[in-house]
Amino acid sequence: MPIYEYECSHCRFRFERKQGFDDAAEAVCPQCGQRAHRVFHPTPVIFKGSGFYITDSRKGSGGGGVAGQPEAGQKGEQKGK
Repeated sequence: MPIYEYECSHCRFRFERKQGFDDAAEAVCPQCGQRAHRVFHPTPVIFKGSGFYITDSRKGSGGGGVAGQPEAGQKGEQKGK
């Protein structure tokens, strides 16, 4: 069973409670006896490995040109018109 953190709505006391997933998300404060609500914390995100940088998503063996634009030496839009 997971352990959840609660904060009292009245006295702001924080405490932990071991509860099942299906139990109600409310508890009683052990200090003042008032209602307490569950505290949620953001999950940290760590970007590791390939695929997170602009250079990781480029395909092709050579070139280096941007998709949709012709590389030097290829037929493209003629200059001078």
